[in-house]
Amino acid sequence: MKIILTQDVDNLGAPGDVVEVKDGYGRNYLVPRGFAIAWTKGGEKQIDQIKRARGAREIRGREHADEVREQLEALTVTFTAKAGEQGRLFGSVTAADVADSIKAAGGPLIEKRSIEMEGHIKLLGDYPVRVTLHPDVIATVTLHVVSV
Repeated sequence: MKIILTQDVDNLGAPGDVVEVKDGYGRNYLVPRGFAIAWTKGGEKQIDQIKRARGAREIRGREHADEVREQLEALTVTFTAKAGEQGRLFGSVTAADVADSIKAAGGPLIEKRSIEMEGHIKLLGDYPVRVTLHPDVIATVTLHVVSV
């Protein structure tokens, strides 16, 4: 089965790549989860759009990753959430919430897959969050979780 990847898939490819996979893997896993679309001549036109979108988010080399790391580490990232009297959150803070908070604080657009946390954050306080920008460049951002 020939498919067009719409997201990064480990050991398979990057968004916009046309790859050949087994029928069951493509039909039962990749396509239903939104990781890929079936290859068609019409779908071939979407490859340029997918690659352009990826290029806008992508870190372009180690020097660019170093610049983004300096920008991230200079930010003060605050996430507000409802919390109980003992400081326990109603819900939790996920990687997607951290990415949105970085963007809201004036930082660059970061993909949630590049954010590493030790589980979901469920208490008020300060937490170090690692952001992998490049295989050799990792930024550490301090996330302040405060009550509304």
